[in-house]
Amino acid sequence: MATEVTAIIQKDSDWWVGWVEEIPGANAQERTREELIISLKEAANDILDLNRSVAKEAAGKGFEEISLTL
Repeated sequence: MATEVTAIIQKDSDWWVGWVEEIPGANAQERTREELIISLKEAANDILDLNRSVAKEAAGKGFEEISLTL
């Protein structure tokens, strides 16, 4: 299931910088716009994977996972 998020990007001197609005800490800096978009996707996925792992570990045993549509 694909989830849409919003990235804010801008050219800053010789670099492209950006961040994902909905995912704190998902930010990147690259030389090209295309590389920035790839890095932002990777950063967002990495943070979401980490958050999933932390949540499951905190829940311990016997938890139930459900999908939510926002």
